[in-house]
Amino acid sequence: MEIAFAGCALLVTAAFITDIKSMKIPNKLTIPAILCGIIYHFIASGWSGALFAGIGLAAGFSILFVMYWIGAVGAGDVKLFGGIGAWTGMMFTIQTLMYSILFAGLIGIMILLWRRETLSRLREVGRGIAGFFLLKDIDILKNWSKEQIRFPFMLAVVPGIICAYIYAFPY
Repeated sequence: MEIAFAGCALLVTAAFITDIKSMKIPNKLTIPAILCGIIYHFIASGWSGALFAGIGLAAGFSILFVMYWIGAVGAGDVKLFGGIGAWTGMMFTIQTLMYSILFAGLIGIMILLWRRETLSRLREVGRGIAGFFLLKDIDILKNWSKEQIRFPFMLAVVPGIICAYIYAFPY
């Protein structure tokens, strides 16, 4: 399994570099990583390994696809988490995702504090939530994606994957 985590580490490192430089994670990185993860697990464990990789791929891809659909992440991030899932399986991928979302929230708060927009953003969120629940502005979720704070999601994924690894292998 160490080889699988090394493959995942290479994927995340390359994705971090490209995301920081261009705010994009290219298909020429994610698609081969997904295929290599599935092939590795098939060679190492046969069909059960391929199933392990496939379930991890489906978990990472599908959860991030929902986030992509609401405008929270880019398409490259969706495929990246599919690759992380293909290399490391479903549970590690979900743990990585949860930690990454927490780190993304912290980064967003730090950006808001740096820009001194915190109170105005909180008022906007409060009005949006109230409008949504009072059925006055049902399209509020679509409007929020235009006003989002943008930063490379890999800034949150790298500490997220490190925390997930430390949690999974404490020694």
